[in-house]
Amino acid sequence: MTTLSSRFTARLRMAALAGCAALALAGCNATDSEVARKANKPLSPEMVSLLAKKDMAPSTPILVRIFKQESELEVWKVTSEGNYALLKTYPICRWSGELGPKVGTGDRQAPEGFYTITPGQMNPNSSYYLAFNLGFPNAYDKSYGRTGDFLMVHGDCSSSGCYAMTDDQISEIFSLARESFAGGQRAFQVQAYPFRMTAKNLARYRNNPNMAFWRNLKQGYDHFEVTKQEPKVSVCNRTYVFDATPAPGRAFEPAMACPPYQVPEQIASAVATKQRSDDAQVAALSTSSPVAPVKTGADGGMHPIFLAKLKERETGQLSYTQAPGRLPEYVNPPKETPAKLQADALLRADEGDGAPASTGSVAAPADPANPAASGAKPQPVVTAAAKPVAASASGTLNAATTATGASR
Repeated sequence: MTTLSSRFTARLRMAALAGCAALALAGCNATDSEVARKANKPLSPEMVSLLAKKDMAPSTPILVRIFKQESELEVWKVTSEGNYALLKTYPICRWSGELGPKVGTGDRQAPEGFYTITPGQMNPNSSYYLAFNLGFPNAYDKSYGRTGDFLMVHGDCSSSGCYAMTDDQISEIFSLARESFAGGQRAFQVQAYPFRMTAKNLARYRNNPNMAFWRNLKQGYDHFEVTKQEPKVSVCNRTYVFDATPAPGRAFEPAMACPPYQVPEQIASAVATKQRSDDAQVAALSTSSPVAPVKTGADGGMHPIFLAKLKERETGQLSYTQAPGRLPEYVNPPKETPAKLQADALLRADEGDGAPASTGSVAAPADPANPAASGAKPQPVVTAAAKPVAASASGTLNAATTATGASR
């Protein structure tokens, strides 16, 4: 058994290394050594020091979470104890569209849902400095007939359905992913949310037509929060299900009814406890919390730290805010509409409700219900055919959206 396990590990590592070698080769084939240099840029001494401080190795797996409303991207990594912990939070320079999922080509919506990133989706030859393809549409998106191509996380602070960082930020994120692939990770998960899944946010957006979909996303959010492990994502009945194993002889089919399935009892119990507490808070807050506008007319968002730097350019008055990376010469900020100002005011009113700081390293949130910490063996709980909640995608990828040869 040990021999088989070591053989599998060796093969996995070789496959990941081959994928990373392909990244470097793609740069060389582009007849521009600058591409290869960008793709293979070493981690900075500051990042190496941060990793050591947080008990992480460059080679351990990563996981990414994105929050539209707050314009923040988190990178998580596995520590020596085997659990994910927050490494760093990056302010997003620009995203486009409104809160809500991407539906069709040209709608300028940035995707929301669960996506899987393989080495083949890393694009060192991007027109936007560096990029990785989210893999939209995934299994959930396809079950609704949603369309779109080359939806990325990239640099250049310019978005048309993507999540845009500064070049310095995407360079660091790209290097972190490359090192994890080299360490044996076959793919990393991106969890893209409309906002941080707090009770306050759920209460303020309670009248949004996307709420059923967002509550399904929250199920995956809660699985990660209570376990600090990457949730296994499946799709059935056009709904996400998490950490689920179908009954023997059955399988999850995105557009078909969910079969009976099992979720480890400790995970199911911890998630249920969290959800009951959150639902009670949402109910209490909904009696007094103002309702956020469904549409802002602003075409996306930009983190306040970057808005401050743009204002500094326009007025010549120093903002005394250090932006994480250089802004390009031309940046198109979202429009300041009354509805957007209202939404921003609601967000500012809740600053400090548990969301991490905007830049640099941030301590990981508390983990009061981590099944792995107890050392007890999880027991499965049998769930009847899953109840539809609303939803969005498994880790299935669309081969047509791989980054090779893409311009983004």
